[in-house]
Amino acid sequence: MSLEKIQAVIQSSIDVKKQIYQSESILKQIDSLATLCLQSLKSDGKVIFAGNGGSFADSQHLAAEFISRLQFDRAPLASIALATNSSSTTAIGNDYGYDQIFVRELKAIARSGDVFIPITTSGNSRNIIATIETAKSLKLHVVGLTGESGGKLKDLVECICVPSSRTERIQESHIMIGHIICGLVEDNYFLK
Repeated sequence: MSLEKIQAVIQSSIDVKKQIYQSESILKQIDSLATLCLQSLKSDGKVIFAGNGGSFADSQHLAAEFISRLQFDRAPLASIALATNSSSTTAIGNDYGYDQIFVRELKAIARSGDVFIPITTSGNSRNIIATIETAKSLKLHVVGLTGESGGKLKDLVECICVPSSRTERIQESHIMIGHIICGLVEDNYFLK
């Protein structure tokens, strides 16, 4: 094994996060999304996540931070990651197609004013794009987390685009951004 390789990977992650740290526009987007989440939660709304693969795991992770806790003990905050019920997901995929796995669930649980955060490193996931169209028709607040190019997502909704084309760097940054948002929401919901 190579310590230099390990250091290079860590430095690559630091470099992407440093670009985010230095981007006033990305920082303002993060702050704005945290504010949307806070307003929705204070109005009995919820924060809804969706993603595929690693982004699916990130969706579950971030929803859990809202429901359980991040920085301190507090009441749960309403959040969900779509498609975590494997029976529903496989039934929807079988009956309606894979592009509908998030759409059907979103239609069942979402209400106007909820926040929908689709997560996709490429910005081109067909099932995410289909769900964004549904979210907009339901009058949800939608802000995507994606990679540098933004893919097709950037033409549909506001996107926080991580300045990298490397999947692993993008996903590391999505978790960081999600933790920041949850932390800001906790502070402003419970401590102010």
